[in-house]
Amino acid sequence: MRFGLLTGGGDCPGLNAALRAAVYRAERAGHQSVGFLDGWKGVRDGLTRPLQASDVSEALLHGGTILGTSRTNPFRVPADAERVLATIHRLGIDALIAIGGDDTLSAAREFYRRGGRVVGVPKTMDNDVAGTDWTFGFDSASTVAVDALTRLRDTAGSHHRAIVLEVMGRHAGWVALATGLAGGADATLIPEETYDEAELRAKVRRAVERRGFALVVASEGIELSDRKGTAGGKDEFGHELLGERGVGEELARRIEKATGVEARSASIGHIQRGGPPTLFDRILATRLGAKAVDLALTGAFGTVAVLRGAEIIGIPLDEALKAPKTVPIDWRDLLHTFDA
Repeated sequence: MRFGLLTGGGDCPGLNAALRAAVYRAERAGHQSVGFLDGWKGVRDGLTRPLQASDVSEALLHGGTILGTSRTNPFRVPADAERVLATIHRLGIDALIAIGGDDTLSAAREFYRRGGRVVGVPKTMDNDVAGTDWTFGFDSASTVAVDALTRLRDTAGSHHRAIVLEVMGRHAGWVALATGLAGGADATLIPEETYDEAELRAKVRRAVERRGFALVVASEGIELSDRKGTAGGKDEFGHELLGERGVGEELARRIEKATGVEARSASIGHIQRGGPPTLFDRILATRLGAKAVDLALTGAFGTVAVLRGAEIIGIPLDEALKAPKTVPIDWRDLLHTFDA
């Protein structure tokens, strides 16, 4: 067989580990691999590079993706969809492995519905893909965020300030939840819960009274009362671009005005995406990449390799593309056990 591999959507640590595993698994079974550059854009435009074990042997050590990525939606325009199918036919691709989040996998499902032979690998630092316990990229991103909060704790304590750390998270607050829990935040704001400004002020006051400073973690996707906020643009899948909403900065301004406590904000933004993957993400991405090849070799197209408990299994794309996996009530209850 001739495998085609792509990485789409936002980059995150673990992508290269998944690519490496897929290439090795295919090659050891006597099959070839080719990489499509910049996600679905590469499939649409026929942009490729050969992939052999020697090309990816060191890849798992690095973040990002050696294939490049984009947020291209190849089925938004009918002519682009035809180009995708023509590219696959022209290059003799027998199976396509699409590595990405909801948008990349949505395009994979559409490709499958049009007769394409595709297997998905879920990745996102947001950890919001349905049907899988964890996605690679999440552990690495959260580890970076916890490190940032730990450093902010030092300066907050030194200056007796309230500091707000803004982390990524559009519809799901998994990164904020993990950061707040592991970093000992006094308040953690996630999109799954309605923003309560009076409650936030009370938590900040209690923390400052108790130990002289306060730490707040906030997902970039939360909706503040009396201020929706938007970056003004959308990507090809219709999602708002959140980079300029300034949630952390606005929260710090409100906290200082309401409590009189000097407040600052920090946003680590795309720093969360970069750097080498953690041990957990390297192993998870490796297992998923290898499983995707196994699924293709057994003819299980239209599926996604996912983590369920201790096992890696294949589930239908439709199951993985249900509503985003958000933070459930039991996790929220645990989180708020440690509020100020």
